[in-house]
Amino acid sequence: MEKTIVPSTTKKWYLIDAQGKTLGRLAMLIATIIRGKHKSTYVPYLNNGDNIIVINAKDISVTGRKSTQKIYRRHSGRPGGLKVESFQHLQDRLPERILEKAVKGMLPKGPLGRTMYKNLKVYADAVHPHEAQKPEILSIR
Repeated sequence: MEKTIVPSTTKKWYLIDAQGKTLGRLAMLIATIIRGKHKSTYVPYLNNGDNIIVINAKDISVTGRKSTQKIYRRHSGRPGGLKVESFQHLQDRLPERILEKAVKGMLPKGPLGRTMYKNLKVYADAVHPHEAQKPEILSIR
C-alpha cells in the first residue's frame, strides 16, 4: 500500500493595499492565496495557503451602481430579525466586513474553510499590528 505524501510548506505573510481596488477582483486574488492554489504543492484537503493582511479597506470600490444597489443581509435568528444594509452604509459603518464576507464566500464551506478564513486580517486604515511577521508587499494592478 502506498502512503500519501503530505507536502510541508512554510507560510508567508503578504500585505495588500486595497486603496482604489475593485472588490470582486481583490477578493478572488486573496481567496486564491489563502487556499494555496498559487503554490505547486496545492492539495484541496490541506490548509497550506499563506496569510494575508489587507490595509485601507475603507477605500475599496465597486463598479456600476452597486454602491447603492448591493444589499447585505443578516438575521438574528428571531422572528422578524432580518437586517438589511446597503454597500454604502456598511462601508461607512464597518468597512472591513465587506471584504471579509466576499472572501469568505469564495473559500470552501466546512471546517477547512473556517480555518483558512483565519489567515485573513483586514484593517480599515493603513495601520496594522503585524510588523513582526515582516509581510511582503503584494502589488496588484
